[in-house]
Amino acid sequence: MSRRFALLAALPLLSLLASCAVQAPLPVAAPCPVCPTPEAAKPAAKPLERSSWEELPGWGSDDLVPALDAFLVSCKSLRARPAWREVCAAAGGLGRNDPRALRNWFETEFQPWRLVNPDASREGLITGYYEPVLKGSRSRKPPYLHPALGVPPDLIDVELGDLYPELKHMRLRGRLEGRRLVPYFSRAEWESTQAAEPATALVWLDDEIDLFFMQIQGSGQVRLDDGSRVRLSYADQNGHPYRSVGRWLVEQGELSADKASMQGIRAWTQAHPDRARAALNANPSMVFFRELPLTSEGPPGALGLPLTAERSIAVDPRHLTLGAPVWLATTYPNSKRPLERLMLAQDTGGAIRGVVRADFFWGSGAEAGAQAGKMRQQGQMWLLLPRGVEAN
Repeated sequence: MSRRFALLAALPLLSLLASCAVQAPLPVAAPCPVCPTPEAAKPAAKPLERSSWEELPGWGSDDLVPALDAFLVSCKSLRARPAWREVCAAAGGLGRNDPRALRNWFETEFQPWRLVNPDASREGLITGYYEPVLKGSRSRKPPYLHPALGVPPDLIDVELGDLYPELKHMRLRGRLEGRRLVPYFSRAEWESTQAAEPATALVWLDDEIDLFFMQIQGSGQVRLDDGSRVRLSYADQNGHPYRSVGRWLVEQGELSADKASMQGIRAWTQAHPDRARAALNANPSMVFFRELPLTSEGPPGALGLPLTAERSIAVDPRHLTLGAPVWLATTYPNSKRPLERLMLAQDTGGAIRGVVRADFFWGSGAEAGAQAGKMRQQGQMWLLLPRGVEAN
């Protein structure tokens, strides 16, 4: 309907309303005896709340020697900060044969701070990740048909914190179209426009689902067909948000929530090969890798330092100090058995967002993958800061 036609059609109604207004004016509403005021918005809870060692579940029973070793790895980064310099120096001289003395040292040197969500709740989601070991080749040939990609030359990173300090830890990724910066290709867009000539392929893998999960994990080892082995580590990402394929399959009615694990997703794609591509494309995020020599240490985390199996976690760096010790109180995958130990916040992840939120690094290989794939527990967290350092 055109605007003019709509106005003409409304004229009889306007006349009727005008007539009513003349013949029977409406009474003026009486003022409220006490007009209600809008309820003030409840302020968000502070993310860190001073705590005590007695509040940490299981603190007295953890073996702190592996945590000390992981902390010394963190100190390679933390000791550059004045607040951490002394405690890192002292940690280097600690013995490992007296558990009581080691526990007393942590209690003397650190103050625990409970992590609290904005809604004042104290529990959050604890998931798991690992470093897969995959099969690959340097050249494209059956069955090695799926490329693990290096960083594309047209991918542009913009660190927003360089211009706006309040946007620290935030970045834009895109590509140029003429003089415009536009979003980089999503997973589906890449498959439809760029996949035919993957010039940045580092190696070729024999399983597309393995490659997809390696992107989610952020790193992996590749056993090449010539007998050698290399490590692929996270280098960059296409800028699109991570979306859970498991959740998408649940929303589509393809899987129940209790089956939406890594193992459940793999089984579904194997049973529905004609629909696997649509499921994978539900996650628009793509990860690009760099090749590293394989060492006996774990893959590098966000600090560029090796992760320690079952002692490193990925966290949201907007709320926690990267490298810091964190007491984690959760349960083993698909179990009520307590998993309470001192961890180190040494990594980040695209899906790790929130205050009480962590990804537990299980290590490398199939056994670690079996634990990581089914881990989706609730847990509590405490950040440990050197005495005298006040939480923000």
